[in-house]
Amino acid sequence: MGCLLFFIMENIITVLTSRGLVEDITNPNLNDVVNEPITVYAGFDPTADSLQVGNLVTVMALAHFQRCGHKVIALAGGATGMIGDPSGKSDERVLLDQEQIEVNVTGIKENLSRFLDFENETAPALIVNNYDWLQKFSFIDFLRDVGKSFRVGSMLGKESVRARLESDAGMSFTEFSYQLLQAYDFLHLYDAEKCVLQIGGSDQWGNITAGIDLVHKRRGGQTYGLSIPLVLDSSGQKFGKSAGNAVFLTASKTSVYDFYQFFIRTADDKVVELLKIFTFLSLDDIAELEQSLKTAPEQRAAQKKLAEEVTLLVHGENGLRIAKSATDVLFGKSMEGLCAEDLLEVFADVTSTELQSEEVEGATALDLAVAAGLCKSKGQARRLIESGGLYVNNNRVPNLERVIEADDIIDSKLVVLRSGKRNFHLVKV
Repeated sequence: MGCLLFFIMENIITVLTSRGLVEDITNPNLNDVVNEPITVYAGFDPTADSLQVGNLVTVMALAHFQRCGHKVIALAGGATGMIGDPSGKSDERVLLDQEQIEVNVTGIKENLSRFLDFENETAPALIVNNYDWLQKFSFIDFLRDVGKSFRVGSMLGKESVRARLESDAGMSFTEFSYQLLQAYDFLHLYDAEKCVLQIGGSDQWGNITAGIDLVHKRRGGQTYGLSIPLVLDSSGQKFGKSAGNAVFLTASKTSVYDFYQFFIRTADDKVVELLKIFTFLSLDDIAELEQSLKTAPEQRAAQKKLAEEVTLLVHGENGLRIAKSATDVLFGKSMEGLCAEDLLEVFADVTSTELQSEEVEGATALDLAVAAGLCKSKGQARRLIESGGLYVNNNRVPNLERVIEADDIIDSKLVVLRSGKRNFHLVKV
């Protein structure tokens, strides 16, 4: 999926601040520095084979930097992902093997390609993997060349470290060393790509400042950091898979329907914030949508626009089509245009029954409802049909003689039965 890039000749700090994407910056001079093109990076540890909505906040910030004419680097943490970032975590991460890390890095690169333009002639984005340079270090060399520049007192003072040391779980030396690895990433990119700015979630502040300090000590260079507010769910928790509430950017992990519905369900008091963060809509357009919350809240125009824009950005036009069609299907509208695979995504959590083709084609709708288990008996199925409450592929069964034909079996694989308004049951052929 390509990314259409255009440049906005505007101060990027102003742009990000207006959209609620700035928590803090390490040096106010950054406001002037970004008036000229700079190189900026953000890191993404491959703890899964897909990014999720929490990561998308930082990805959108990178996209804004690129749109404002800056060079952006997305760092896939092939090495740091093997260690595990303790920031914002109450327990130590499960360590992944190299094979799984490589799979995850591939997935993250695919995700990022949807938002950043890696082929633009003026300011192409770049993806790097820190395993390429960190794996070259021996343990002794790393302690001599990197560890010597750090003081244990300041490392212990980092919020991510202090919080873990005060917890029952404590912290292993492995996790304690994480900030050294991320700091070296900044030094490497400063040397190799002239990168002068690192951005990340507010929980990354300690790691970001560690990198700034290392560049200053080793090169005498001036670098900067910018932190981004964390997007929290309704319970105040950070969106993340370890918390069990992740919404992934890959359809095989979170279906396009569930992704779309996640944003449709956004609360009125949250939707304007998310429109600014997760879309490229102008602030004027967002202001109009905000006004609609006051004048016609029942229409949920802001939520619908949010869901459409983010789904289009993440899953493309076809993904948005499937998501909207799936929504219509669940409200009893036509299934036309949806294939069996689309419908299986829509009804992923719906009860299903597998039947042989000869049990389906040629059977009456009454018999199928019983065979599939939607109805407990022929008497119940008969009463349901006579009351107009049984549907095949969202079409009402008109009479007891209605026969299931080949055309009713979607892609020769699937029939969707429905009892009443919302009680769906899949027949897998």
